[in-house]
Amino acid sequence: MNRKILTVFAGAMAAALMTCAAMAADENTVSVAAWDKNFNIPALEAAAADYKANVNPDFNLEIIEQSQSQDVENAITTAGSSGDYSNLPDIVLFQDHYIQRYVADYPDAWINIDDAGIDWSDFGEEKLSYSTIDGVHYGVPVDNGTVIFAYRIDLLEEAGYTLEDVTGISWDQFIEIGKKVYETTGKYLLSTDGDGNDLPYMMLQAEGISQFKDGKPFITENEKMVAVISKIVEMAQNNVLYLANDWSDYTDQTIVGDMVAGVMNGNWIIPTIEQVAENSGKWEITSMPTLEGGEGYAANGGSSLYVTSNCKNPELAKDFLAKTFGAGSFATYDDALRNGGVITCSISAGQSEVYQEGVPYFNDQPIYAKIVEMGANVPVVEQNDFHYTCRQYVASAIQQALMGTDVESALKDAEDQLNFAMEG
Repeated sequence: MNRKILTVFAGAMAAALMTCAAMAADENTVSVAAWDKNFNIPALEAAAADYKANVNPDFNLEIIEQSQSQDVENAITTAGSSGDYSNLPDIVLFQDHYIQRYVADYPDAWINIDDAGIDWSDFGEEKLSYSTIDGVHYGVPVDNGTVIFAYRIDLLEEAGYTLEDVTGISWDQFIEIGKKVYETTGKYLLSTDGDGNDLPYMMLQAEGISQFKDGKPFITENEKMVAVISKIVEMAQNNVLYLANDWSDYTDQTIVGDMVAGVMNGNWIIPTIEQVAENSGKWEITSMPTLEGGEGYAANGGSSLYVTSNCKNPELAKDFLAKTFGAGSFATYDDALRNGGVITCSISAGQSEVYQEGVPYFNDQPIYAKIVEMGANVPVVEQNDFHYTCRQYVASAIQQALMGTDVESALKDAEDQLNFAMEG
């Protein structure tokens, strides 16, 4: 599909979204555009039921389901380009890694929600760092992107290790354990999508470092970055890490296909792990390794809810968000977890009885409380609109290094390409 057709298609999708939004009903109705009928939509339905039952019995949440996050982004772009926001829905779900660019490009599309009555200290600083721009709160966190490291404890035991042996360790120690696991079980201790490759970002964030510094690429002069990529190459060369060809290979072959003894990614990877019914009770989760040793924390993915400038009843929209996803009630997040697997970003909501329950698939470990606890410790690192572009070039650098190019030269090439893309 060529660029012109894509643009027309995107505009049509945005128009459809806005037409639906324009049908907003009365003073008790709030419209919201979101995607993913198995994840985000159940979470919104849980919030609507909670608010209706406990705050406003006449409340109605009009959910405008989108096929993907890009549909919402296209709607904002179309409205912003024309300077006409009059048909946007009241609230939109927006990806964390993209929102700052859209607030910068279309500042008139959003409203300040500082006065929503939310205890912002109840959320981890890293999660709020996306939706807080120039000290102003624009969004309410929804799903928790905290990274988990899940291990097959039966396979660790077969190789002579326990979960404690892989907790708080260095990547060098991890590599030695990984070699033994592969030698003993034939399983890789880790895999990643070698085409997109979130792994460097997660490993670097656990060190408290970004791939950007003061708005510019921070790669070749970033000692931590060079060390991280060197460890990834070493892992791949020693059968510790499997670099999948693409996302499907990563999820369907390495995880569901049972090639690995460990999975490290945003906690949204849990439903993929759980697809292998026969492995129930064999998994547990912990934190990440770090370069020097010690427990590492990172986040990958996630989204938040934003009130648009076209909101017909901003006070109702803000009150709805504050008393549901803003942790005004634990019922929203309890039901969102039960019905859609959405894990709260609220520290207090993570202390509910539902979150303390053991999860049978993970050997009755209370993993959801653990994830919320880890999420509060994720360090804030510099973000950039070119996050995904950087990821692409770094993934290419890893492939170059595996084919014989020294790591520093491969990263220099990646940095040069990223600088060119950012200047273009």
